[in-house]
Amino acid sequence: MTISQNSDEFYKRFLKKLEISHSWPGMYMFKFIMPSNSSYIEELILIFKDLEINISRKYSSNKKFLSISINTKLNFPEEVINIYKKTSHFKGLIRL
Repeated sequence: MTISQNSDEFYKRFLKKLEISHSWPGMYMFKFIMPSNSSYIEELILIFKDLEINISRKYSSNKKFLSISINTKLNFPEEVINIYKKTSHFKGLIRL
């Protein structure tokens, strides 16, 4: 059985992994892949408007997809979860 990335069970397991694998407060890198013609690229970036971030964008070789990496310092692993939840409604977005 696979667990949906939007389920409570998924986020509980992810939170435990974040608590073990990272030091808090600390830097965290979000990575997203989306169709390069997506209308929500700026909306995605606005989720991070209250944080100091470093963004890098890279297009696939055929320019069909855009990879966005966002580095930021967060105080708690729950902040990572909250940000990922805010991105769950974007169609075609791959969250890594």
